[in-house]
Amino acid sequence: QVQLEESGGGLVQAGGSLRLSCTASGRTFSSSVMGWFRQVPGKERVFVARVSWGGCSTGYAAFVQGRFTISRDNAKNTVYLQMNSLKPEDTAVYYCAANLRGSWSDWGQGTQVTVSS
Repeated sequence: QVQLEESGGGLVQAGGSLRLSCTASGRTFSSSVMGWFRQVPGKERVFVARVSWGGCSTGYAAFVQGRFTISRDNAKNTVYLQMNSLKPEDTAVYYCAANLRGSWSDWGQGTQVTVSS
């Protein structure tokens, strides 16, 4: 099991940038695929990005491709989401998640990102 805590959310103008961080505790972090998801009120949580346990393989949702970058530092038990060229439609609660055995089983509490137009 991995305990996750997100930080770095906030209010930013359209076109701006934010970097989210997710710090993990637990011995399985470096063995877990890590991901970011987001959710707006009244809608389902959706996948944003993922990174392999070693950091060499990444994947993105089409709506963030080219604007967001996921990375991880296993020495710091932290995964990052660099978000550039933010749009108002990126406004959401962003969640960090861990996938150790084929499912997204561990989640953080989320951090609010608000992009003003």
